Amino acid sequence: MEATLRKTVTSVTGVLFPVTKQARDPQQHQILKTGNEYVTSLPLQMLLYFNIFYSPFWLTGTLVAFEVKWSYLDILYRIILIAIYGVYTIIEVIRLYVGFMGNLTERVPELAGCWLLTILIQFPLILLVLLNDEAIVLPLERAVHIVEAFFVFFEIVIGYFAIRTMVNYQVTKFHLRQFTDLEQLGDDDGWKDRYYDDYS
Repeated sequence: MEATLRKTVTSVTGVLFPVTKQARDPQQHQILKTGNEYVTSLPLQMLLYFNIFYSPFWLTGTLVAFEVKWSYLDILYRIILIAIYGVYTIIEVIRLYVGFMGNLTERVPELAGCWLLTILIQFPLILLVLLNDEAIVLPLERAVHIVEAFFVFFEIVIGYFAIRTMVNYQVTKFHLRQFTDLEQLGDDDGWKDRYYDDYS
């Protein structure tokens, strides 16, 4: 199940973040520096880090405002807001953890999963609770939602470029690893004798 999910996220990542022509063309590869080169995104890591610390304040402010306006809400909006806040909180914990670890460990599927959760679920939900005046948005609630919306928006923008950079780097590293494997294969003269003996 995990392998299938990883393959699915990887294929979606390949469609959403296509590899540049420079990374696909082996003649155009830039020589990577020896040692370790990190391609984690510091701005994205900072956004995720501060968002982790802001999330409890967002949840507290949202729950306080929800309790204050509970008696003024229609029964339909009570049910909708309970569902939205429940889904948002659960997805937020998963999204921040996966994004934080995906960026630190330079794993594209995890980072792409975080980006997809952000753009497909979190961003529409935060805009819905922020801009829907029928849900009686209080000033405290509006303030905490605006800050959360800024976090989510900038994570979408910076996350896209972080994933694109990481994909290009890993494709380049993969192609260079193939070339070094071919060089090691060329150093072994015994392989020629084996193949020539088979055809003789």
